[in-house]
Amino acid sequence: MVFSERDVPLLDDENIYDTECPILWAMRVIGQKWKLPILWYIRDKGTIRYNELKRKVVGITPTMLTKCLVELEGAGLVHREQYLEIPPRVEYSLTEQGLTLLPALDELYRWADAQMHAG
Repeated sequence: MVFSERDVPLLDDENIYDTECPILWAMRVIGQKWKLPILWYIRDKGTIRYNELKRKVVGITPTMLTKCLVELEGAGLVHREQYLEIPPRVEYSLTEQGLTLLPALDELYRWADAQMHAG
């Protein structure tokens, strides 16, 4: 295993979940079942309305979609814009911080695609 200068191997009696592991932190933020599809659809559209997102993420309940969007907004990855109109209109887009995640997701996609087709 290769370690960078920031990485410190775990002690024998140390639990990975009790450490400040950036990968585990990232997985808590984006690693749930629905969050990556939500991020991909927002990425593809730039700005997307709630109901369109609900139609695109097939199988997600409105409660779970709202929960995921609130968590992604809380993590600083998604921006929610509510317009004071009748009927109400809400749009979601990626924040600057959310946009910085895209190259990592693109790389993960390329890696997974290569692994899936490796034979």
